[in-house]
Amino acid sequence: MDSSDSSLICNVVIENLNSSQETLKRQASRKGEISLWRNEHKEVVLGFRGTSGKQSFQKYVVKDLKFHCKYLKEGKVSITIINHSVRFLLSNCPPENLKNFCKILSVKLSNEKGKGPMSLRQKMLLGLPKALEEISPLNEKDIAKVNERNASKENAVKGDAVKPENRKRKLPLGDATNRAQKGTNGEAAAKRRMISLPVEKLNQEQKRVLIAVKNKLNIFFTGSAGTGKSFLLKYIVGMLPPAHTFVTASTGVAACQIGGMTLHSFAGLGRASGSVQHCIEAAMKRPSVLKQWKKCQHLIIDEISMIDGDFFDKLEAIARVAKRNSEPFGGIQLILCGDFFQLPPVSKGAERKKMCFQAKCWADCISKCIELRQIYRQNDATFVRLLQDIRIGRCTEATSAILQKTSNNKLGGSGILATKLCTHREDVDYTNTSHLEELSAASCTYHCEDNSSSYSAVLDQALPDTRKLTLKLGAQVMLTKNLDVSAGLVNGARGVITGFTNSLNPSMRIPKFQLLGESLSQPQNLGLPIVRFLSGIERTITHEKWSLKISQDCVAARKQIPLKLAWAISIHKSQGMSLDCVEMCLSRVFECGQAYVALSRATSLRGLKVDDFSSSCVRSNVDAIRFYRNLRRDQMTDGYNELIPLGR
Repeated sequence: MDSSDSSLICNVVIENLNSSQETLKRQASRKGEISLWRNEHKEVVLGFRGTSGKQSFQKYVVKDLKFHCKYLKEGKVSITIINHSVRFLLSNCPPENLKNFCKILSVKLSNEKGKGPMSLRQKMLLGLPKALEEISPLNEKDIAKVNERNASKENAVKGDAVKPENRKRKLPLGDATNRAQKGTNGEAAAKRRMISLPVEKLNQEQKRVLIAVKNKLNIFFTGSAGTGKSFLLKYIVGMLPPAHTFVTASTGVAACQIGGMTLHSFAGLGRASGSVQHCIEAAMKRPSVLKQWKKCQHLIIDEISMIDGDFFDKLEAIARVAKRNSEPFGGIQLILCGDFFQLPPVSKGAERKKMCFQAKCWADCISKCIELRQIYRQNDATFVRLLQDIRIGRCTEATSAILQKTSNNKLGGSGILATKLCTHREDVDYTNTSHLEELSAASCTYHCEDNSSSYSAVLDQALPDTRKLTLKLGAQVMLTKNLDVSAGLVNGARGVITGFTNSLNPSMRIPKFQLLGESLSQPQNLGLPIVRFLSGIERTITHEKWSLKISQDCVAARKQIPLKLAWAISIHKSQGMSLDCVEMCLSRVFECGQAYVALSRATSLRGLKVDDFSSSCVRSNVDAIRFYRNLRRDQMTDGYNELIPLGR
């Protein structure tokens, strides 16, 4: 955290309250400034300055306050200063800045309470001249004081709990697993109550992108698989005002991963067939779409490699008309992310669609391109170099030898088999269905829960295979969402079903013998699946929620178990995943970059098995090679590290 976290510029509503918390007076300000200070007595002061000339700088000494942070991720929070009977309603705040602001205010005030209040008489006797200085950033000392206070409170509560008069009648406990689980949950809760300084999240390359975004440049940032593009994109989303930022992606799956909407939904173009003029007229006839364009100040597009150049040109023309602004893209700040060496726009028949950087307006719209080069997914330098060669369509004899040697790898362990990556969807469906039917065990089917049935068709398209999920004991599965990154439970983590909880008593596990045998009647009380992952961790998997924005004010949501059958998965659907145990046959690849996408899913050569590898499956788009060669030359001109030339 730095000093910039101690102030916010956002929509502010100030309410003066009576003793019943009813509003007596209300004042509103668009783009008001909220800031934190210390006065001459070192007390925490919350300051407000409105945009209107009539609104003077207002100061509130904070003694006691209350937060309401339910909608913090949406950039909204209410702060009630109890000692002044004043409530601040903040909205359209960059969520990351808002979170840091609330943390500073909470920690600083908590440490002030530890010193005890100063009476008015004491203040008068000191006779200090009035002063106001910006509050200092959080440091290790501030954090340590709060954690020490929280720990002492925790110990006091535990002490009260073991007193004879507070002891409750002992309840029958389950097996040792249940008791251990309770202990683990208690430790996790205590850990959550401890706070810490934020870890430095971004490397120098990512910071360079963030600076460009803050400077309101139109930027395209790229990088090979595993360079943290998605992580950086989510960080950028948190730094921008939600009401004027539209987060989109080229596909529904990618849009759900970042909590946005598809670019086609935002633009209101559908398949975008017809001339530019036809598309402009179609978009302008839809009031909701026009409203979105007018509100948009920052447009984020993920997986830009799958957007074709003609469609991008149509978007740019619509933006200028909708915003009534002749600047490129109507003056909207563009933040584009993707890798043109990965999957290209979907083409039908002999037609080959243009890459997005080949759009007529690309050069005018994008003022800066930055390539991320630090790879996080793979640690093996040999594997990293191999993937970089494959990425640009280069396959040497040494590369072929290494990949052919992986056919001898023995993958998996503890009942976990390697996931097979397939080029065609029908192969995936057949493999998963046939393997599941071979298991002679009771099955449990989980049906999704949508927030509205009217959105089900859209969610089915964006989240394939989530409407219904059937699992059995021994089924090979993978996570479809990040649950615990530090423990390795990420999107793509492999595991096997080892059991189910009892739906009538979730803390109990159904005995294994009740799940096996075709002759046994199907149990009626199968609850949640229990998965043992390749890392050795065993975890009960609960329902998770995916969100897809239909429009800025309309969100479709689906709850489902975040698992999918993993005997096989398509290369297309594996994009963005990190697979620790994967097998593939690349003889049927049909797209440039498809072999690279498949190989780069693996986290190591030890966890990779390639059957019948041939150098003929490695191909890359010639135009993409030329684009990246120019990009790297421009970065070298900017003095941004010395880069290895791309291609020959």
